[in-house]
Amino acid sequence: MDAVLGQVYAGISLASVLLLIALGLTLTFGQMGVINMAHGEFLMAGAYTAFVTQQVFEAAGLSLLLALPLAFLVAGLLGVLLEVTLISRLYARPLDTLLVTWGVSLVLQQVARDVFGAPAVEVRAPSWLTGNVEVLGTPFTTGRLFIVVLALGSVTVLSLVLRSTALGRRIRAVVQSRGLAETSGVDSRRTDRLTFFIGSGLAGVAGVALTLIASTQPYMGSTYIVDAFLVVVAGGIGQIRGAVLAAFGLGLLQAAFAYSQSVSTAKVLLLVVVIAFLQVRPQGLFDVRTRSVV
Repeated sequence: MDAVLGQVYAGISLASVLLLIALGLTLTFGQMGVINMAHGEFLMAGAYTAFVTQQVFEAAGLSLLLALPLAFLVAGLLGVLLEVTLISRLYARPLDTLLVTWGVSLVLQQVARDVFGAPAVEVRAPSWLTGNVEVLGTPFTTGRLFIVVLALGSVTVLSLVLRSTALGRRIRAVVQSRGLAETSGVDSRRTDRLTFFIGSGLAGVAGVALTLIASTQPYMGSTYIVDAFLVVVAGGIGQIRGAVLAAFGLGLLQAAFAYSQSVSTAKVLLLVVVIAFLQVRPQGLFDVRTRSVV
């Protein structure tokens, strides 16, 4: 029983990390159709921001709390820089965005390697995140529980922004129909940049969270980017509720497969399940309602 609960907990932890990463992709992929392969490097930028912050503020508890907004800002600005310099010129050629952002990801990995070195660096967890909490007799680390709370909190804040603010209404208008939104006076290009800032910033927050359970190194983003895209596609393009359900479903599935198989085999089985699901429901769990101009 303890082993089963441990696997369920591992699945929930993995799902929370995937959800944090996929939230930003859900915005940018859903609104602009941009296949951003550099999204994983924005995650890496957030992790290194946590490392640098810890070098400046030696108190681990203070540095982690400061690193969350700083990582959001750093990764968000990187996203805006990418959108302004490259992606804005490729909106009519979505497949080209895949190639260009893949190249950008390689450049960012090399920059991180030149600046911080190839070996992984250590980001210390604060003392209040190093203990365990017992649930049904099974010890759960507080660090992983913090990631779950952070993921759910990010979903809540993002949902409130999209539903209750002027920016959120503009984003939803552009997703439903870019042409109608522009006719109504919405500056779609400005909205795209703000969306890219938010989406990339969320990847930075995910990077800070990931330092609690994984090493910080130049290639860490490539480990999670494919799984994050699976979450976005399986949940439905641009659908936050779909991303939440898909993240937890895929996280628990991978943990279940890993219980009796190797990690690599579990990933292959997960990919097979997603492909089979998309054959039945190619639009994902939820579809975007659009208003087309005829």
